[in-house]
Amino acid sequence: MKKWMLIPVMLPVLFAGLKASGQDFPEIPESERIARLIPPQGRVRMVLDTDTYNEIDDQFAVVYALLSKEKLDVEALYAAPFHNSRSEGPEDGMEKSYEEILRLLDRLGMDHEGFVFKGSREYLKDLEKPVESPAALDLIERAGTASPEDPLYVVAVGAITNVASAILMEPSIINNIVVVWLGGNSIHWHNTREFNFSQDLNASRLIFDCGVPFMQLPCTPVVTHLATTLPEMEFYLKGRGAIGDYLLEIFRDYEKDHYAWSKVLWDMTAVAWLINGDWTPSNLIHSPIVTDLHTFSFDDSRHLMRAAYHIRRDAIFGDFFHKIEDAAR
Repeated sequence: MKKWMLIPVMLPVLFAGLKASGQDFPEIPESERIARLIPPQGRVRMVLDTDTYNEIDDQFAVVYALLSKEKLDVEALYAAPFHNSRSEGPEDGMEKSYEEILRLLDRLGMDHEGFVFKGSREYLKDLEKPVESPAALDLIERAGTASPEDPLYVVAVGAITNVASAILMEPSIINNIVVVWLGGNSIHWHNTREFNFSQDLNASRLIFDCGVPFMQLPCTPVVTHLATTLPEMEFYLKGRGAIGDYLLEIFRDYEKDHYAWSKVLWDMTAVAWLINGDWTPSNLIHSPIVTDLHTFSFDDSRHLMRAAYHIRRDAIFGDFFHKIEDAAR
């Protein structure tokens, strides 16, 4: 028996009345939090929060989720903000992500009305002021129809501003959701200066602090194993419908020199955890404290969360390639 399986009957309620943003968040007994963080076995409800135009991994994650109907009921897609060389600022990044989501849905032959929502136009300036957006409001509404026994899985693969804002606007939603986030690095890494995590440090801090049931997919050195190459992509994507050809196109165009080159498709791992938890083995850990130096500090009296420690790369890509093939038939 795995050691963590004994925890529900041994631990008291360690998380009580954490205050952030000047308000109390709902208290969740550790036993309930642990139960909700067991990898799901059946089909689940989910929403996907994505900075889709940031690079090319988000597109693969969106398609993977939408093609996994046997396990995932994708209720909505949210455009997340980002700021790098592909945008002029967080708002521009969010708008470009929204448009990229529409391009993906068009190639999949799916309608976007009532399904895709624009997100935050800026990052959280502090924990007193959530950034209201159609995405945050939709998340609050959908979480209201979920329950601790049948939670809404909130999969986030960008800056987590939209999700943090929804929690600040309506803290009670943490009773009904599980957040699955690709963000930050492993607690054993020397810093957390990772793109999704560092863009909005306030939002990142809130997710680790507020007590929401939380599964983290750390980027370095865990998700870095989900790498692939152009020859593999050409073999399995070329000629596999409009979406297969589009994914191959953006993969090929991402780098000019493909000699001895591979690319990590980070965001697919957050979707993969919901499909099969064995593909992203994880442990329960005490939620670390986010510092202003973009590092973690530790206190073993804090509430528990779950974090992946390994990625089974071949299983994830194998499942994805089968679904691309089936969709093209």
